[in-house]
Amino acid sequence: MARIDFTYIPNKNSNVEYSRFRGLINYPIRLKGEGTYLFVGFDYSNIHLRFRNENLPFDRDKLNDFQLLDLSFGYTKPLKNGWRLGVRFQPGISTNHTAKYLKADDIVFSGDLVFIKEYKSEVGHTARLILGLTYSQNRGYVFPLPFISYYKKFRPDWSYNLGIPKSNLQYFITDKQRLKLFAQLDGFTSNIQNGVLVNGSDRAEIINMSLIDGGLQYEYHFTEHLQLDLRAAYNFVISNKLKDGNHNKIFTIDNDSRSYARAILKFKI
Repeated sequence: MARIDFTYIPNKNSNVEYSRFRGLINYPIRLKGEGTYLFVGFDYSNIHLRFRNENLPFDRDKLNDFQLLDLSFGYTKPLKNGWRLGVRFQPGISTNHTAKYLKADDIVFSGDLVFIKEYKSEVGHTARLILGLTYSQNRGYVFPLPFISYYKKFRPDWSYNLGIPKSNLQYFITDKQRLKLFAQLDGFTSNIQNGVLVNGSDRAEIINMSLIDGGLQYEYHFTEHLQLDLRAAYNFVISNKLKDGNHNKIFTIDNDSRSYARAILKFKI
């Protein structure tokens, strides 16, 4: 329903420091039909990069701040045999903060199509399967990804979730506290309005950062609907690239930042 999210990757032993503030709101509208809803909302991110190396072959001021904004339209309805359909379409913008007005290249599109089924066993353990596709022009991975998620609570205080783009193993400490081992794909992609010259000749028009990270998450549930997540993780793979308008690589920004910290406050139903 709503989320405030802050991510920080320090620039220790690397050329770039990364921080991201993200705010997300979704509002459900009940439609005719049992369990059928329309969701409308927005997803905003401000991303800040601090470059440590003053000798990089491009104007760092044009690549310090980025704005990402998606409008979100979602739809879900029950299907036959216990399945549920979920569809989401997100038109938006993604551009560097120095842009004074929007251009066609700043417009991006994202979308998800998933099918969901929940299972309940006689002993009360639950399971959920989600199958589908996800695509976004402003994520770290700019090609369609399979969305696969299999969740199962196999003991009263243990559960796991296996899939793409994230997996986890969760331990329920108390009714309000949980620990989670996780791995996920992350990152962002943005248009660079008017481009930036690299080595004085090549013009970069896109910046792409992709991550594969994993670590430990602590959750505290203030109420049934409000929770705080604190994450400490390790970046197994991190890539920062400047690309031309056709997504051909022009320059790779050396980055050996392995530490990753994140705090998330979310309201859910």
